[in-house]
Amino acid sequence: MEPDVRIFEVSLRDGLQNESVFVPTEDKLAHLHRLIDAGVKDIEVTSFVRASRIPALADAEDLVARLPRVDDVRFWALVPNPIGMDRALAAGITHVCTFLSASETHNLRNVNRTVRESLAGLRKVIGTAVDEGVRVRAYLSTVFGCPYEGDVPVARVVDVAKALMDLGADVLALGDTTGVGLPGQVEQVLEALDAAGIGPDRIALHAHDTRGTALVNVWAAYRAGVRRFDGSVAGIGGCPYAPGAAGNAATEDLVHLFEASGLRTGIDLDALGAAGREMESLLGRPLPGRMHQVMASACAADAGSNREGPGGSGTEGHNSTDRNGSDLQAHAAGASG
Repeated sequence: MEPDVRIFEVSLRDGLQNESVFVPTEDKLAHLHRLIDAGVKDIEVTSFVRASRIPALADAEDLVARLPRVDDVRFWALVPNPIGMDRALAAGITHVCTFLSASETHNLRNVNRTVRESLAGLRKVIGTAVDEGVRVRAYLSTVFGCPYEGDVPVARVVDVAKALMDLGADVLALGDTTGVGLPGQVEQVLEALDAAGIGPDRIALHAHDTRGTALVNVWAAYRAGVRRFDGSVAGIGGCPYAPGAAGNAATEDLVHLFEASGLRTGIDLDALGAAGREMESLLGRPLPGRMHQVMASACAADAGSNREGPGGSGTEGHNSTDRNGSDLQAHAAGASG
Protein backbone atom coordinates (compact mmCIF):
# COMPACT_ATOMS: atom_id res chain seq x y z
CA MET A 1 0.00 0.00 0.00
CA GLU A 2 1.07 3.55 -0.63
CA PRO A 3 1.92 5.34 2.63
CA ASP A 4 -0.24 8.20 3.85
CA VAL A 5 2.87 10.36 4.20
CA ARG A 6 6.29 10.09 2.59
CA ILE A 7 9.42 10.54 4.67
CA PHE A 8 12.55 11.82 2.92
CA GLU A 9 15.67 10.79 4.88
CA VAL A 10 18.56 13.28 4.94
CA SER A 11 20.90 11.96 7.65
CA LEU A 12 23.66 10.92 5.24
CA ARG A 13 23.83 14.36 3.63
CA ASP A 14 22.25 17.15 5.66
CA GLY A 15 22.83 15.19 8.84
CA LEU A 16 26.56 14.64 8.33
CA GLN A 17 27.54 17.82 6.48
CA ASN A 18 27.93 19.79 9.71
CA GLU A 19 29.90 17.12 11.57
CA SER A 20 33.60 17.49 12.35
CA VAL A 21 33.94 13.70 12.41
CA PHE A 22 34.37 12.03 9.01
CA VAL A 23 32.20 8.91 8.92
CA PRO A 24 33.96 6.28 6.77
CA THR A 25 32.24 5.20 3.57
CA GLU A 26 31.78 1.65 4.91
CA ASP A 27 29.88 2.98 7.91
CA LYS A 28 27.76 5.24 5.71
CA LEU A 29 26.81 2.24 3.59
CA ALA A 30 25.97 0.21 6.69
CA HIS A 31 23.71 3.08 7.85
CA LEU A 32 22.12 3.17 4.41
CA HIS A 33 21.29 -0.54 4.60
CA ARG A 34 19.69 -0.03 8.01
CA LEU A 35 17.50 2.72 6.57
CA ILE A 36 16.45 0.51 3.66
CA ASP A 37 15.63 -2.37 6.01
CA ALA A 38 13.54 0.00 8.13
CA GLY A 39 11.43 0.78 5.05
CA VAL A 40 12.75 4.20 4.01
CA LYS A 41 12.14 4.75 0.29
CA ASP A 42 13.73 8.16 -0.35
CA ILE A 43 17.29 8.69 0.91
CA GLU A 44 19.55 11.68 0.25
CA VAL A 45 22.94 10.01 0.23
CA THR A 46 25.51 12.76 -0.40
CA SER A 47 26.33 16.05 -2.09
CA PHE A 48 28.58 16.69 -5.09
CA VAL A 49 30.30 19.73 -3.60
CA ARG A 50 34.00 20.56 -3.34
CA ALA A 51 35.60 18.47 -0.62
CA SER A 52 37.18 21.61 0.83
CA ARG A 53 33.72 23.08 1.43
CA ILE A 54 32.12 20.02 3.04
CA PRO A 55 34.87 17.55 4.05
CA ALA A 56 32.33 15.16 5.59
CA LEU A 57 31.01 14.39 2.09
CA ALA A 58 34.33 14.09 0.28
CA ASP A 59 33.60 10.47 -0.69
CA ALA A 60 30.58 11.22 -2.90
CA GLU A 61 31.71 9.29 -6.00
CA ASP A 62 32.90 6.30 -4.00
CA LEU A 63 29.68 6.13 -2.00
CA VAL A 64 27.42 6.39 -5.05
CA ALA A 65 29.44 3.75 -6.91
CA ARG A 66 28.68 1.32 -4.09
CA LEU A 67 24.96 2.00 -3.67
CA PRO A 68 22.84 -1.15 -3.64
CA ARG A 69 20.32 -1.84 -6.38
CA VAL A 70 16.88 -1.68 -4.78
CA ASP A 71 13.95 -1.28 -7.16
CA ASP A 72 11.62 0.70 -4.89
CA VAL A 73 14.21 2.92 -3.16
CA ARG A 74 15.23 6.28 -4.62
CA PHE A 75 18.74 7.62 -3.92
CA TRP A 76 19.15 11.39 -4.13
CA ALA A 77 22.22 13.64 -4.23
CA LEU A 78 22.53 17.38 -3.74
CA VAL A 79 24.13 19.29 -6.63
CA PRO A 80 25.25 22.91 -6.11
CA ASN A 81 26.01 23.94 -9.70
CA PRO A 82 26.51 22.61 -13.26
CA ILE A 83 29.85 21.02 -12.32
CA GLY A 84 28.17 19.14 -9.48
CA MET A 85 25.40 18.10 -11.87
CA ASP A 86 27.94 16.69 -14.32
CA ARG A 87 29.62 14.75 -11.51
CA ALA A 88 26.27 13.35 -10.35
CA LEU A 89 25.31 12.23 -13.85
CA ALA A 90 28.71 10.61 -14.39
CA ALA A 91 28.24 8.74 -11.11
CA GLY A 92 24.85 7.44 -12.24
CA ILE A 93 22.54 9.46 -9.98
CA THR A 94 18.95 9.67 -11.28
CA HIS A 95 17.44 11.89 -8.56
CA VAL A 96 19.00 15.25 -7.64
CA CYS A 97 18.35 18.07 -5.21
CA THR A 98 19.19 21.71 -5.84
CA PHE A 99 19.25 24.51 -3.30
CA LEU A 100 18.62 28.23 -3.14
CA SER A 101 17.87 30.68 -0.33
CA ALA A 102 14.94 33.03 -0.23
CA SER A 103 17.25 35.41 1.67
CA GLU A 104 19.92 37.28 -0.31
CA THR A 105 22.38 37.37 2.59
CA HIS A 106 22.10 33.68 3.41
CA ASN A 107 22.49 32.81 -0.27
CA LEU A 108 25.65 34.93 -0.46
CA ARG A 109 27.08 33.30 2.68
CA ASN A 110 26.14 29.83 1.44
CA VAL A 111 27.28 29.91 -2.20
CA ASN A 112 28.79 33.39 -2.67
CA ARG A 113 26.12 34.32 -5.22
CA THR A 114 23.06 36.52 -5.31
CA VAL A 115 19.69 34.84 -5.69
CA ARG A 116 19.52 36.05 -9.29
CA GLU A 117 22.96 34.58 -10.05
CA SER A 118 22.00 31.29 -8.43
CA LEU A 119 18.80 31.08 -10.44
CA ALA A 120 20.81 31.58 -13.62
CA GLY A 121 23.04 28.65 -12.67
CA LEU A 122 20.07 26.49 -11.69
CA ARG A 123 18.51 27.12 -15.09
CA LYS A 124 21.32 25.04 -16.58
CA VAL A 125 21.32 22.45 -13.76
CA ILE A 126 17.59 21.80 -13.85
CA GLY A 127 17.49 22.02 -17.64
CA THR A 128 20.16 19.33 -17.87
CA ALA A 129 18.27 17.17 -15.38
CA VAL A 130 15.04 17.49 -17.36
CA ASP A 131 16.85 16.62 -20.60
CA GLU A 132 18.42 13.54 -18.94
CA GLY A 133 15.16 12.36 -17.37
CA VAL A 134 16.47 13.03 -13.84
CA ARG A 135 13.99 13.97 -11.12
CA VAL A 136 14.61 17.31 -9.39
CA ARG A 137 13.82 18.33 -5.84
CA ALA A 138 14.44 22.03 -5.19
CA TYR A 139 15.27 23.13 -1.65
CA LEU A 140 14.26 26.68 -0.81
CA SER A 141 16.06 27.71 2.39
CA THR A 142 15.30 30.40 4.99
CA VAL A 143 11.61 30.39 4.05
CA PHE A 144 10.45 31.29 7.56
CA GLY A 145 13.32 33.53 8.61
CA CYS A 146 16.98 34.33 7.96
CA PRO A 147 19.77 34.36 10.59
CA TYR A 148 21.14 37.54 8.98
CA GLU A 149 18.08 39.40 7.70
CA GLY A 150 15.36 38.30 10.10
CA ASP A 151 11.89 38.04 8.58
CA VAL A 152 11.64 36.97 4.94
CA PRO A 153 8.55 38.38 3.18
CA VAL A 154 6.08 35.75 2.02
CA ALA A 155 5.83 37.51 -1.36
CA ARG A 156 9.56 36.99 -1.87
CA VAL A 157 9.27 33.30 -0.97
CA VAL A 158 6.49 32.93 -3.55
CA ASP A 159 8.47 34.73 -6.27
CA VAL A 160 11.58 32.57 -5.80
CA ALA A 161 9.48 29.40 -5.49
CA LYS A 162 7.68 30.15 -8.76
CA ALA A 163 11.02 30.74 -10.48
CA LEU A 164 12.28 27.34 -9.34
CA MET A 165 9.15 25.51 -10.42
CA ASP A 166 9.13 27.32 -13.76
CA LEU A 167 12.65 26.01 -14.36
CA GLY A 168 11.29 22.46 -14.14
CA ALA A 169 11.66 21.31 -10.52
CA ASP A 170 9.31 18.47 -9.60
CA VAL A 171 9.08 19.11 -5.86
CA LEU A 172 9.70 22.23 -3.77
CA ALA A 173 11.14 21.56 -0.29
CA LEU A 174 10.47 24.48 2.06
CA GLY A 175 13.36 24.86 4.50
CA ASP A 176 13.03 26.27 8.00
CA THR A 177 16.80 26.55 8.10
CA THR A 178 17.22 27.94 11.62
CA GLY A 179 14.03 26.55 13.12
CA VAL A 180 12.32 29.90 13.64
CA GLY A 181 9.05 29.00 11.92
CA LEU A 182 5.70 28.71 13.68
CA PRO A 183 2.52 26.92 12.57
CA GLY A 184 0.81 30.18 11.58
CA GLN A 185 3.70 31.02 9.27
CA VAL A 186 3.62 27.55 7.74
CA GLU A 187 -0.08 27.94 6.98
CA GLN A 188 0.43 31.45 5.59
CA VAL A 189 3.24 30.40 3.25
CA LEU A 190 1.35 27.33 2.02
CA GLU A 191 -1.77 29.38 1.34
CA ALA A 192 0.25 31.93 -0.63
CA LEU A 193 1.99 29.23 -2.68
CA ASP A 194 -1.30 27.50 -3.40
CA ALA A 195 -2.77 30.78 -4.61
CA ALA A 196 0.25 31.12 -6.91
CA GLY A 197 -0.38 27.69 -8.42
CA ILE A 198 2.04 25.60 -6.32
CA GLY A 199 -0.24 23.23 -4.45
CA PRO A 200 0.64 21.08 -1.41
CA ASP A 201 0.98 17.99 -3.63
CA ARG A 202 4.23 19.50 -4.99
CA ILE A 203 5.62 20.64 -1.64
CA ALA A 204 7.75 19.06 1.08
CA LEU A 205 8.61 20.53 4.49
CA HIS A 206 12.21 20.49 5.70
CA ALA A 207 11.99 21.51 9.36
CA HIS A 208 14.79 22.12 11.84
CA ASP A 209 14.13 21.77 15.56
CA THR A 210 16.25 24.62 16.94
CA ARG A 211 13.40 25.97 19.06
CA GLY A 212 11.50 22.73 19.53
CA THR A 213 8.82 23.58 16.95
CA ALA A 214 9.62 21.10 14.18
CA LEU A 215 6.78 18.68 14.93
CA VAL A 216 4.08 21.32 15.38
CA ASN A 217 5.13 22.86 12.06
CA VAL A 218 5.05 19.44 10.42
CA TRP A 219 1.54 18.83 11.75
CA ALA A 220 0.39 22.25 10.54
CA ALA A 221 1.73 21.44 7.07
CA TYR A 222 0.03 18.03 7.12
CA ARG A 223 -3.31 19.64 8.01
CA ALA A 224 -2.78 22.02 5.09
CA GLY A 225 -2.37 19.10 2.66
CA VAL A 226 1.40 18.49 2.56
CA ARG A 227 2.33 14.80 2.51
CA ARG A 228 6.13 14.93 2.12
CA PHE A 229 8.39 15.55 5.10
CA ASP A 230 12.16 15.52 5.59
CA GLY A 231 13.75 13.81 8.56
CA SER A 232 17.21 12.96 9.83
CA VAL A 233 17.83 9.91 12.01
CA ALA A 234 18.24 10.87 15.69
CA GLY A 235 17.89 14.56 14.75
CA ILE A 236 21.43 15.07 13.44
CA GLY A 237 22.19 17.93 11.09
CA GLY A 238 22.40 21.67 10.77
CA CYS A 239 23.47 24.31 8.29
CA PRO A 240 27.17 25.32 8.21
CA TYR A 241 26.18 28.81 7.00
CA ALA A 242 23.37 29.49 9.47
CA PRO A 243 24.75 30.24 12.95
CA GLY A 244 22.78 28.46 15.68
CA ALA A 245 20.95 26.10 13.33
CA ALA A 246 20.27 22.91 15.25
CA GLY A 247 19.48 19.49 13.86
CA ASN A 248 16.73 18.47 11.52
CA ALA A 249 13.39 17.08 12.57
CA ALA A 250 14.25 13.58 13.79
CA THR A 251 12.94 10.83 11.54
CA GLU A 252 11.96 8.72 14.57
CA ASP A 253 9.85 11.65 15.86
CA LEU A 254 8.11 12.02 12.50
CA VAL A 255 7.36 8.30 12.21
CA HIS A 256 6.05 8.16 15.78
CA LEU A 257 3.87 11.25 15.27
CA PHE A 258 2.23 9.95 12.12
CA GLU A 259 1.94 6.27 13.05
CA ALA A 260 0.50 7.10 16.49
CA SER A 261 -2.04 9.29 14.67
CA GLY A 262 -3.15 6.37 12.51
CA LEU A 263 -1.23 7.44 9.39
CA ARG A 264 0.99 5.00 7.50
CA THR A 265 4.63 5.88 6.83
CA GLY A 266 5.76 2.39 5.78
CA ILE A 267 8.73 2.70 8.17
CA ASP A 268 9.49 0.43 11.12
CA LEU A 269 10.19 2.59 14.17
CA ASP A 270 12.21 -0.01 16.08
CA ALA A 271 14.52 -0.62 13.12
CA LEU A 272 14.90 3.13 12.71
CA GLY A 273 15.77 3.44 16.40
CA ALA A 274 18.56 0.90 15.96
CA ALA A 275 19.95 3.01 13.10
CA GLY A 276 19.89 6.06 15.36
CA ARG A 277 21.77 4.30 18.14
CA GLU A 278 24.42 3.14 15.69
CA MET A 279 24.77 6.70 14.33
CA GLU A 280 25.22 8.00 17.87
CA SER A 281 28.02 5.47 18.35
CA LEU A 282 29.69 6.55 15.10
CA LEU A 283 29.61 10.24 16.01
CA GLY A 284 30.62 9.65 19.61
CA ARG A 285 28.19 12.05 21.22
CA PRO A 286 24.56 12.13 22.43
CA LEU A 287 22.09 12.93 19.66
CA PRO A 288 19.05 15.18 20.16
CA GLY A 289 16.07 13.33 18.67
CA ARG A 290 13.34 12.93 21.27
CA MET A 291 12.16 9.44 20.33
CA HIS A 292 15.79 8.50 19.81
CA GLN A 293 16.48 9.35 23.45
CA VAL A 294 13.35 7.55 24.67
CA MET A 295 14.17 4.40 22.72
CA ALA A 296 17.87 4.47 23.59
CA SER A 297 17.04 4.82 27.30
CA ALA A 298 14.55 1.94 27.12
CA CYS A 299 17.10 -0.21 25.31
CA ALA A 300 19.78 0.58 27.90
CA ALA A 301 17.38 -0.14 30.77
CA ASP A 302 16.40 -3.47 29.22
CA ALA A 303 20.03 -4.40 28.76
CA GLY A 304 20.82 -3.48 32.37
CA SER A 305 17.91 -5.45 33.82
CA ASN A 306 18.89 -8.53 31.84
CA ARG A 307 22.53 -8.29 32.95
CA GLU A 308 21.27 -8.14 36.54
CA GLY A 309 18.70 -10.92 36.11
CA PRO A 310 18.07 -13.80 38.53
CA GLY A 311 21.34 -15.12 39.91
CA GLY A 312 23.19 -12.32 38.10
CA SER A 313 23.55 -14.48 35.03
CA GLY A 314 21.95 -11.99 32.64
CA THR A 315 20.57 -12.89 29.22
CA GLU A 316 23.11 -14.20 26.80
CA GLY A 317 23.49 -12.07 23.68
CA HIS A 318 20.97 -9.41 24.79
CA ASN A 319 23.40 -6.56 24.19
CA SER A 320 23.32 -7.26 20.46
CA THR A 321 19.53 -6.97 20.21
CA ASP A 322 16.90 -4.27 20.61
CA ARG A 323 13.68 -4.43 22.66
CA ASN A 324 11.97 -6.67 20.13
CA GLY A 325 14.94 -8.97 19.65
CA SER A 326 15.94 -7.69 16.22
CA ASP A 327 19.61 -7.99 15.36
CA LEU A 328 21.33 -4.61 15.63
CA GLN A 329 24.48 -5.94 14.01
CA ALA A 330 22.85 -7.35 10.86
CA HIS A 331 24.56 -4.81 8.62
CA ALA A 332 27.57 -3.84 10.68
CA ALA A 333 29.76 -5.24 7.93
CA GLY A 334 27.59 -4.36 5.32
CA ALA A 335 24.65 22.14 1.33
CA SER A 336 22.04 23.46 3.26
CA GLY A 337 18.46 22.72 4.00
